[in-house]
Parts: sequence; C-alpha cells; structure tokens
Amino acid sequence: MTATKTSGIGDLFLVDGYDLSGDVNAVTRVGGGPAVIDQTDITQGGHARKGTLLAGEINWVSYFDTQAGQAHAVLSTLPTADRIVTYAHQPTAIGSAMASMVAKQIGYDPTRAADASLTLAVASQSNALPLEWGQSLTVGKRTDTAATNGASLDYGATSTLFGWQAYLQVFAVTGTSVTVTLQDSADNSTFANLAGGAFTAATGITSQRLAGAAGSTVRRYVRAITSGTFTVGTFTLNFVRNEAAVTY
Repeated sequence: MTATKTSGIGDLFLVDGYDLSGDVNAVTRVGGGPAVIDQTDITQGGHARKGTLLAGEINWVSYFDTQAGQAHAVLSTLPTADRIVTYAHQPTAIGSAMASMVAKQIGYDPTRAADASLTLAVASQSNALPLEWGQSLTVGKRTDTAATNGASLDYGATSTLFGWQAYLQVFAVTGTSVTVTLQDSADNSTFANLAGGAFTAATGITSQRLAGAAGSTVRRYVRAITSGTFTVGTFTLNFVRNEAAVTY
C-alpha cells in the first residue's frame, strides 16, 4: 500500500474560539500519552517501565500581532483558567485530523532575533484531561446562516461501545444564540441526538468540551446540527469516537 504524505500547509490553530492560525510561525509540539515510570527489579536484565498518568502538550511559536482579537490580545493575558486549544491538520474535508485538549497556558516569552523579527514561545499543558486526537465534523470553519443539518462523518464500521468526546470552537455569532448538537445514525438517514451531545448555547466567541458517558454507543455516522435564533454561526468541531475503553 502506498502512503499519502502531506505538509503542514493549510493547518488551523485555535484557542478559546479565536483563530490564531495567521499568527502562528510554527507548531513545535503536539504530544501526549502516559507518563512512564521505571519498575525494574533485580531479576531483570533490562529496564521495565509502566505507563501512568495521561498528559499532553501543544506548543507553538507566535508572531507579535497587536490587532484586536489577534494573538497578542488573546495570549498576553496569561490566564490562570483553563483554555481549549485545537490544532487542525488541513481541515478541507469532514474527517480531517484534529488534536484538542483542555490546558493551562504556560508562558508568552518573546525572542527578538538579529534581523529584528519578534516571535513569542507559548506552551499549553493538559489539565486533568489528556491530549485527544479526533476528526473534524466541519470543513474548516463552518458558517451556518440558519438551523442546519451538517454532513456526516462515516466511520465505515459498526457501532462502538466506548463513549466519545468533542471539542467546539465558536468564532462568531450574529443573533441571539446558536446551539450545536451531535447526532449519530446507523444508516446515514435516520439520526438521533447523542446523549449529552448538546453544547451550551453560544452567544459569541467561546469554546467547550463535552464527553459522553463511559460505555455509551456511537453508531457508524456522526454529524453536527445547529439550532437557535441566529443569522451567522461560525464554528469548528473535533469529534473523538473511542475505539477502546478510556480511563482518565
């Protein structure tokens, strides 16, 4: 089988409902998984290791941009509260790869190079929940102008029984509010709401993570629908369908 390799051109980088992609010089780390501890005993001829707590990091280099709503305005506040950070790899179709996590922002440290360029190193480290890789239920940034049933993601397999997680980034709302809801289907025709799959109604720029109950069923097709009183709702959605039991 021939592998298909892609570059990082056309990626998106999102923080708390702000699209910082145009101010990102480089994404330097997207990583996660269990921490490893040494459990080698005296009977063994090599190291024995065991995975422990799950964690994650998304780190990047930002350009200095003082325009309202851009990188400096978003990052320079150095909030102590959690942020939702999402990296999307070439989200030009439903099912594109996305990595998201609930994180603490660590640092906003400038470097002025000899050529007078000014960049800032930013790190985000997971807080209580690990980095999660999923797939997009939107084609890049989706804009609805009325209640809409979005196109579905076909997992090409039967139902899973291990629950799900989802990350919403809302960039703009015109009107009262827009509510994004997750649905699944066995046949891509008859859909039903996923239990717990309605995000809080968004009235403006925001982000949110939802998680289904452990062991809940997700059928073959998944989509995002919108409802509410609005004329513009722009958002992205990263959906994680667990293929095995997950313990945090």
